[in-house]
Amino acid sequence: MSKNKQISFYESVNFNFDKAAVHSNFPKGLLAQIKACNSVYHMSFPARIGDEYVVIEAYRVQHSHHRMPTKGGIRYSMEVNQEEVMALAALMTYKCAIVDVPFGGAKGGVKVNPHTLKPEEVERITRRYTLELIKKNFIGPGIDVPAPDYGTGSREMAWIYDTYMTFKGGEPDAIACVTGKPVSQFGIQGRTEATGRGVYYGLREFCLDPVEMGRLKLSKGIAGKTMIIQGLGNVGSYTGTICQEEGDVRVIAVSEYEGAIYNPKGINVAELIQHRKNTGTILNFKGSKKLVDRMAALELECDILVPAALESQIDRYNAKKIKARIIGEAANGPVTSEAEEILLKKGVAILPDMYLNAGGVTVSYFEWLKNLSHMRFGRIEKRFDQQTYGKLVSLVENLTGKFIGDREKDLIVKGADEIDLVRSGLEETMVNSLHQILEIKNKNNKISDLRTAAFICALDKIASDYANMGVFP
Repeated sequence: MSKNKQISFYESVNFNFDKAAVHSNFPKGLLAQIKACNSVYHMSFPARIGDEYVVIEAYRVQHSHHRMPTKGGIRYSMEVNQEEVMALAALMTYKCAIVDVPFGGAKGGVKVNPHTLKPEEVERITRRYTLELIKKNFIGPGIDVPAPDYGTGSREMAWIYDTYMTFKGGEPDAIACVTGKPVSQFGIQGRTEATGRGVYYGLREFCLDPVEMGRLKLSKGIAGKTMIIQGLGNVGSYTGTICQEEGDVRVIAVSEYEGAIYNPKGINVAELIQHRKNTGTILNFKGSKKLVDRMAALELECDILVPAALESQIDRYNAKKIKARIIGEAANGPVTSEAEEILLKKGVAILPDMYLNAGGVTVSYFEWLKNLSHMRFGRIEKRFDQQTYGKLVSLVENLTGKFIGDREKDLIVKGADEIDLVRSGLEETMVNSLHQILEIKNKNNKISDLRTAAFICALDKIASDYANMGVFP
């Protein structure tokens, strides 16, 4: 490969896989099977846009069938290509294994720019794409369950669900054919914020680790740390607001496609989001300074850098200029494998995407379970718990002769709503998964980075599945 040629996203994922595989004792055949994409469906179909018909290029990749169904989002972008979708599907396999979600990895992509299309045109394309998946048996609650990704959201998932029901409405579990649906269409509370909230839980827990903070020469805890966010879409916006509201983080710079802004005293992300809604841009936000180049925000000094846009944003060309102590990969593949080598030599800690942005698939799993059970979380136990807690508080009051106000009592005895259970389950998942990764890293002196440890964590679990199936010894 030419020294001037950057490796592709897919090559970068496989490079990181191979880097971790050398630390395992698994048979070469098993490693080759885990690494390979099992099914690639490349489709072309017509769609009417304006007064013309155009041919739409689209993909659905099922990377691993070691667990079924396969699971992964669908992105709408003009940058979609087969290698990108294969890379994203592979990451989904490893991601699901790391957070103990019982899915194989998958991903979908449609080569369109949704921002230039009318809603009815996006709907026609979405429904036709779903029909193509149905025809080839590439969608179903026990087969392959799509979800939102870049360029898609709950609206598109509702169209997928409706189209699937048109053809498969007799299936008792048909509502579990897709996740990320609107709550009114059998979705789940907390799904929209899930990836950003997962990023917060992961960063918060990492910053509580005394060994890692000592190595980075940073104080323990996330409170007071400075943060830069690239990308103010769903993931970036929720990461920023939750880190500020619950973690007391100081966001000093934000970068978007229209430019970047900086304020060392801090940027209120919630107010910035509203400013962008009102003006169409993050620029000219009160108290902030516009940077010359939107990519320059990544090179400012900070404690935590959160790339929450697209892949390959930090490459071998700008990696040497990065001054952050911690990089939290909220996007998929924002740091190339070449850039990572440079950053690791500088002592930067990188929380890998395959762990840190797993909040979306974790809550998607909860939605899938909810759909299969046909029961809203908390419906059965909430009132019982509330009455039990109420009796306990009353007993303590009567025994002590001291009483609390109604407002405080309501807070104490409140039973868990669906959103409470979802957040609790997500927090438990992100905390436990990070400790598993850190344990692998700390036990092996030859492993110095979190990504390799995360890959080994995934490999161990996937290999165990194959062994249990009797496919490999």
